[in-house]
Formats: sequence, C-alpha cells, structure tokens
Amino acid sequence: MNPREPTRNLVLTGFMGTGKSAVGREVAARLERPFVDTDQLIEERTGLRIPDIFEQAGESCFRELEAEICRELGTAHGLVIGTGGWTLGPPENRAAIERGGMVVCLTADAPTLIQRLGSAEGRPMLRDAAWQARLKALLAERQPVYTAFPFRVNTARRSTGEVADQVLAVWEAFKAAEPPLALPVMSEGNGYPVVIGSGLLGQAAPLIRAAGRWTGLALVSDGNVAPLYAEPLLRALAPAGSGLPPARPGQAVASCTMPAGEAHKTLETVAGLYRQFLAAGLDRQGAVVALGGGVVGDVAGFAAATYMRGLALVQVPTSLLAMVDSSVGGKTGVDLPAPLVTGGPGGKNLVGAFKQPELVMIDPALLASLPEAELRAGLAEALKAGVIGCVPLFERLEEGRLDDMAWIIRQAVAVKIQVVEGDPYEQGRRAVLNLGHTFGHAFEVLSEFRLRHGEAVAMGMVAAARLSARLGRCPAQVPPCLARALERLGLPAALPGFEPGAVLAAMRADKKKQGSRLRFVLPLEVGHVEIFDDVPDGAVLAVLAALSEER
Repeated sequence: MNPREPTRNLVLTGFMGTGKSAVGREVAARLERPFVDTDQLIEERTGLRIPDIFEQAGESCFRELEAEICRELGTAHGLVIGTGGWTLGPPENRAAIERGGMVVCLTADAPTLIQRLGSAEGRPMLRDAAWQARLKALLAERQPVYTAFPFRVNTARRSTGEVADQVLAVWEAFKAAEPPLALPVMSEGNGYPVVIGSGLLGQAAPLIRAAGRWTGLALVSDGNVAPLYAEPLLRALAPAGSGLPPARPGQAVASCTMPAGEAHKTLETVAGLYRQFLAAGLDRQGAVVALGGGVVGDVAGFAAATYMRGLALVQVPTSLLAMVDSSVGGKTGVDLPAPLVTGGPGGKNLVGAFKQPELVMIDPALLASLPEAELRAGLAEALKAGVIGCVPLFERLEEGRLDDMAWIIRQAVAVKIQVVEGDPYEQGRRAVLNLGHTFGHAFEVLSEFRLRHGEAVAMGMVAAARLSARLGRCPAQVPPCLARALERLGLPAALPGFEPGAVLAAMRADKKKQGSRLRFVLPLEVGHVEIFDDVPDGAVLAVLAALSEER
C-alpha cells in the first residue's frame, strides 16, 4: 500500500499540554476512525500508570516501550494516533511512525501550557518543586525537534474544536502528497520552520492559518508577483467557513500592494503599507504574509515589526535570492536616500529591525516563472553560502549543475541557519553572511540600484577574495576559482567602472562599519571565511584600482 494514500494514519505529536488526546479523539470522531493513545496503550499492556513505570522501571524502560509501539503502529493503517510528548523525539521512532502516517505537531507557548496543566501531578518529566521552570527548560530543550515537523498547529487561544478544524485542514491538503522538508531555526528558546517543497504555494493556506489564531491577515505583494500568485492565495486563505473573523466587513484577508523594485525599498513604501493595514482593520493579533522577493520580504517584515509594535510575520519568498537568504534569519529593513545620509551617496538597509517569522515557506517550483536574470542573481547568494560553509554546494555550482534547485536551496538555507542560530542579532559571527556585501552594497548605491543585489554581491565576493589574497590570508588560486564559478553561472566577476575613492566613500556610509573602521568578510579558503576590521584603506583602494584596470 502506498503510504501517502489517504488511508494512512494521522498522527498527533507535541509537548505535554498541547491537547493531543482531546484533539485526537475529536479528529478521530470526525474521520470515523479508531483513536489510539500511545500512553494509554502502554498503560494497558503493562498494567501500570505512566508515573509508576518511571518510578519502578525508570525512564529508559518507558522509552523502550514507546519505541516498540512506534514500530507496531508504523505498519498500521486508518488510525488517528496521539503520541506521548517525547515519543517521536528519537529519530528512529519518528521514521517508524512516518512509514505509515502523516504527523501533525501541536504547539503552544510555555505560559499557555503552564495554565492548562495547572500542576505537575501525573507528569514524571516535571518532577521538580519549581515545575514551571522545569517545563520551560524542557520545552526549550525539545523545541528543535518539534520545529522540525513541517505540519504544525498552534493550539494557543484555540478550543479543541478549533484545533481539530486546523488539523483536518492540513490533513486534507497533504494527506496524499509527498511531505515537504522542514529545517528548524531556533532563536532564544523559540523557533520556526523553513518548510521547503515543490508545489507548496498551492497548499500554503492551511499552514498559514494553522500557525496562529489570527484576527486578520494582510497579504503583502508587489506589482510583479501579485498578478501571478496573490489572488489564488487570497482565495485559499479566506474560504467560506475558514473560521477567520473579518479584518473588515466581509473580508478576512486584506490584499496589500507595494511598488516593485529596490528603488521602492523606502520608508515611504512602509508608510503606504501602514495605511493599508489601518484601512483593513488589522490589529495586534493579526499577521502579515510577505509574498514576493527580497524587497517585499524586507519591507513587509519591517512593517510587521513596527506596526502596533509588532505583528506576526509569515515569509513566502518567490525569488531564489529571497529563498536562500533574505527570508531566513529575521533581518528586515529599508534603504535611506542620499539626502538623508550626510556626506554619503545614500545607504542600503540603514533602517531596520530584527523580526523572526512564525513560518517560512519555500516552493522551488516558483523559480520556473522567475526571469533568467533574477535567477542568476539568486545563484550569487547560493554560491556565497557555499564559500562560507558548504564545499559540496560550491562545487556543484562551480560545475554549473542546476538540475536540482531544491537541493541547492536546502544546502544554502542550512548554512544560513547554522550561522544565525549562533548569533541571531548580528553581534559577532553572523557578519560572515555579509561576504561580498561591503563592496557589493557600495556598488548598488553608486549604480543607483540599477545593479541587482545578487550581481553586486557577485562582484563584491571577487573583490573580497582579491583583497584576501593581497593581504596573504588566502591562497592565490581562490580568487580565480571564485571568478570562474561566477562566470559559469552567468554572473559578473569584473567590477563596474566606479572610481575607487567613490567606492570607499560609499562603503563608509554602510551600516556594517564599526566606528570609523570598515569590516570585511574575507575567504581564507572555500568553506571558511573570517571577519577583519584591520584592513588598510590603501589595500582596498589598490584592489579596486587593479580590478578596474582589468575591465
């Protein structure tokens, strides 16, 4: 039997107190299926209550019983299953259950769980005088595993019936589909998944609705993307009987638009979104869905971070650059025009905020409609990830192998996640993600943003590699190797014809400097970069002059 057929099991997992048993029984009744509670099954087989098993035989014995149950239920069909809070923690248990079932993870924040449980009675994992603190610590410890499930339903502020509605909506959308991949991103004990799957946009609505009990949604897109993808998503987000209260009479989801292009990545555009949010009646329990490329994600994300002191945010990137870079990590912002930047030509991303999304959904199939030049620009960011920390990714791109874009996206996103988890607010190591950007942002500004961001970063990486070689920090073969890879991908490796002094001046207006010193991310070899703030201006000018002469 094909495990993706609708007769496969529907499995609910999640931390204690998220409602797996109550919701599972409700879902089973609606589907007219048997309900199996793994904890109850263990108690029936042993004749002991769960706390007694822990007390008499220890946690390891209980975990062995859970593993046995998972192996058995993985071969069953047509069930609704509710698991224990950590039953699917071990990878082998999850793999066994998923052979015969689709897993939906129920989630809730710690205050909600503490209120629901009321005490640690009957909870052997919370055996502590300060059980609330123990719960918070245990939830944070387990969060990476829960966040790695692509199908998640937030149960906070929802009744059992409302959670069941969301579970069944996700089930109907994905019960016969190949499950997408979820890469967890953790930040300060919380997290969000980056869900990657071909065709995901057509199934995005139930995942967005499941992520929170929103009082309204604002779908933000631009003039290029909206005609392609906004209308079907709008219809899917607010179908009859969806349960979403209206943002204004008769409208559950507001369609908000902004002009397309880097030139409109401004405070004026953000103000325009604020006006549209107000007109739609969006309040503090609403959410913003950013549907578009990097500019839309940055602007809509900044608007979400600042409107009413912060709304929830969902990122749905449609360009390769946004998929592999800007949609992940929580950085949002806008550019400042030259008149506002004293003594400089303007500045990129000088106003912004860190705003972690609730969910990022990446559909590689959308790349089929992306203009060739935009696809190439995104490949620069993918190659950047390879130089920073993934040699296999760099080698594949160096060979020009673009046959599996989903693989390329996964590897690039994994590099970014590894970096941002260790430094979510760019206080240190996260700056390595700016490889090529110190030069590249200056090129963008001096071109008055006629250069695409990816093109500027490509040239900036070449300049950084040449600077590193000049300073003796990388082997001489690294710069030409990087240049060949960029040319193989159809990206520029030669610098634009800007005067070196003007480039240096533009760099000094960039936010990445520390005091009067510029910071450079320099490759030491492919797969290893470091941050330097002791680079002499003379070396920078010499590299820029040499590259200009080679044009």
